[in-house]
Amino acid sequence: MAARVLIADDDVVVRDVVRRYLERDGMDVSVADDGTEALRLLGSERIDVAVLDVMMPGPNGLALCRSLRQAGDFSVPVILLTALGEEDDRIAGLEAGADDYLTKPFSPRELALRVRSVLRRSPTPLGALPLEISVGDLSVSTAARTVYVHGKPVGLTNREFDLLLFFLTHADTVFTREELLQHVWRWDFGDMSTVTVHVKRLRSKLGESHRVQTVWGRGYLWRGANGGDDRATD
Repeated sequence: MAARVLIADDDVVVRDVVRRYLERDGMDVSVADDGTEALRLLGSERIDVAVLDVMMPGPNGLALCRSLRQAGDFSVPVILLTALGEEDDRIAGLEAGADDYLTKPFSPRELALRVRSVLRRSPTPLGALPLEISVGDLSVSTAARTVYVHGKPVGLTNREFDLLLFFLTHADTVFTREELLQHVWRWDFGDMSTVTVHVKRLRSKLGESHRVQTVWGRGYLWRGANGGDDRATD
């Protein structure tokens, strides 16, 4: 079954060019010219990835992304399109629960690659993973892609889940932000704040059950049973 992508942007040129690129890649595409139509499509169609313009009329992309996550819907990856290039604006989008973002003007080919990237699941083949991973009060189902803390479900975006799974399967190993971007996002280059914000969100959602530690000047590690690097700090 072909992946279905929602493109929501009030710029008809952006919608048409992006739609052609994605359809050429074998994807089905739904389009919306404002947030109201995007919200209707999100509620009535199977959407595998939502590409949302931050500045479109109606509920804008940022508001739509935030409302999805606050409603507990973490199943639809969100890519935000923004004409704003300031770091604070990019971080606001990531903190709202976006999986990725692109700043206008952008290459349609790059967007198509980003869509492919968020559609991919765990970078580790499922056959190489245990069905269940438990660490203290944290329980993860690798097949169902569910996370529980103290027996209660925790909603993670696809990218947050992939990051957690990578940490769990590479405990007590320090990774730089560049390395995490390559292994989890599968990007050879990109904005390092993407990694920083996702680590922050993962820590917040897992609460005291998280074992992500910062190794100053080097990167992050997931502290395993042996306690990890003694130079690591929360």
